[in-house]
This record gives sequence, C-alpha cells and structure tokens, in this order.
Amino acid sequence: MRNATGDEEEGGTQGGVVAVMRALSLMEAFALGESTLSLAELSRRAGMHKTTALRLARTLALSQYMVQTEDGQWRLGPAAGWLGARYQAGFDVHRVVEPTLHELVKETGESASFYVREGDIRACVSRVEGPHSVRHHVRIGERLPLDRGAPGRVILAFSGAAGEPYEEIRKRGYHLSLGEREAEVASVAAPVFGTNWRLLGSMCISGPSSRLTKAKLEKHAKSVIRAANQLSYALAGSRSAATPAAVSRWHP
Repeated sequence: MRNATGDEEEGGTQGGVVAVMRALSLMEAFALGESTLSLAELSRRAGMHKTTALRLARTLALSQYMVQTEDGQWRLGPAAGWLGARYQAGFDVHRVVEPTLHELVKETGESASFYVREGDIRACVSRVEGPHSVRHHVRIGERLPLDRGAPGRVILAFSGAAGEPYEEIRKRGYHLSLGEREAEVASVAAPVFGTNWRLLGSMCISGPSSRLTKAKLEKHAKSVIRAANQLSYALAGSRSAATPAAVSRWHP
C-alpha cells in the first residue's frame, strides 16, 4: 500500500521492514570514494521521494550513521565506520579463508580468490597469487560486476537470481567463464556458505584462457567445489534442511 507521497507504507514487505530497508539503501547510495551527496542525489539513487529521504537521513543522523554538512550535503557518519570496524573484528577473513585459498593454489597451480557481495557489485576480500609469471591480476578490495565472470554469477545464482544460467549453476554447484568479464581471462567458482547456511561469498581460481581451457576449468572445478564445500561445512556446521542440494551431495 502507498501513502500520499507515493511511497509504500513503512510496514513490512516480503519479510522485511520497509523503513529499515530504505535506511540501508540510503547509506548504500554512497559509492567508494564519495564523501558527500546532495539530498536530491541520495533520493534519486535510493529510489525514494526527497521527503522520505530527508526523514530517514535525519533519523540516521540521530545515531550518527549520517551527518549533514554546513552546506546541506550529507555524508556517512562515524557510527557507519564503527559498524564496519566491528564487522572486520568479528570476521577475520584472512584467518578463515586464506588457508583454504593457499591449498587451492597448491592443488591447481592457479591464483585463488574469495569474493563477497556488496550491493550490486562483488568485492575481492582475500586472494592468493599462483606461481605462474603470467596470471590474472586482481587487487584485494577491487570491486567488480556481479553479472560478469564466474564468481559474480555464482553469488547471483545462490542469492536466488531467476532464469538462465542461474538455475543450471544452482544444479551444478559451480560456474565457469571464458572471457565473460575480461577478454582472455578464464575462471571457475563455487559458493561458500556461513552460519545457518546463508551465502557468504564465492571462491574461485582464475588465469589466462590460453592456459585455462574449458577442459582445464572442468577438471579444476572439482578442486574448487571441494575447497568451497570444506570451508562451508567448517563455517556452517553439520548438514541441515537449509543446506543447498549442490553442497549436500558432497560429503566432507
């Protein structure tokens, strides 16, 4: 139901609280490197009326999640930074993921990475370089498209994306790509799950397609799936009704 301003009422929709979801979308409107945004730009990016954006921004400012500058612009507040710091302290990605990536590099001879979803993009949060002098280079922290490349496609598939190729990815439990995001780069990825079997991210190996042919990717897919599933069971615990079928077929 919509109110007089054309916005949906702030009750609940699809299992979520609209006001909370809108507040989060307002904070997520800031791109990496952007310090301030106008109210008009915030409302445009978040897809809401200015009056709604202003009300939410002022509410967030009460808890220092947003701050209004002297010229009327808005920026993320210190509380948003504290939240990020708490996340980093609570999830030591290097301690949890990096040993598995090292084993994957040792087994396949290719660079291995771990990606997580950040809104409409994916970010590389951990990476171990392979031994080859010719390899695919990705920086930790680099933000890449979700809909191009094996790691992003896997994240979309296990986030519930509809249609092809996502149904097939969920059935197979992995995805491989050849030159999909970047010419002459090949990769194969599988999902990693955390507490309560919720998607945490995707693990992949990547390299030049001249070395990683489709046949090689299919062969290495077994290693990537095994590494991703081992990590999933370590993080999520024993199998349950929530365990995806693609993972439950594999026995740790």
